Amino acid sequence: MNDAPHDLRQRLRALRRALPPALQQQTGLAVADRLADWPGFTAAARIAGYWACDGELDPMPLLERAWAAHQQVYLPVLTDTPPQSLQFAPYRPDTPLRRNRFNIPEPDVPPPQWLKPAQLDLVLTPLVAFDSFGNRLGMGGGFYDRSFAFRRDPVRRHHRPYLLGLGYEFQKVAALPRQPWDVPLDAAVTETALWVFSETDSAGKR
Repeated sequence: MNDAPHDLRQRLRALRRALPPALQQQTGLAVADRLADWPGFTAAARIAGYWACDGELDPMPLLERAWAAHQQVYLPVLTDTPPQSLQFAPYRPDTPLRRNRFNIPEPDVPPPQWLKPAQLDLVLTPLVAFDSFGNRLGMGGGFYDRSFAFRRDPVRRHHRPYLLGLGYEFQKVAALPRQPWDVPLDAAVTETALWVFSETDSAGKR
């Protein structure tokens, strides 16, 4: 695909939204099955998910497995400290929700219970597109890149949290441009494969 990022984003978002609900549900279950025994998931004590919107692959089947295994689940909360970034609030099925300025549900829990990004073990990351090098195209707000910017520090090599992109197979593209502020994924999973990019893991398709 040779689309400019804006055109690619619009095209893939339209494809994503057009998926029948039954297929979206089936794909979420397939991804959960694929990761059920993956050490990156099973060994994580603190897992961040997201509230699927705009046709995003739904991580809920995987989060349900995390609850069953007594892992802690968190969802992103928009915060201005630091500006335009994310922290992560604990979430269970009975947690009350509120909607943020983008109309996305967030756990309605007090800030003292939130975690900073570096306190997580595994982050299930939404995406519009990804490539074979771990580059990620998001919705354009830059919230994940700002929140996990510490992962780019060449002096202090942070390997936590592990950033796992979730998407449909059609969201994998040949190549995406990488900007200096971009934080690449460690891995990405679709209904057909788990792709590992991180230097700390063997690269390739599983």
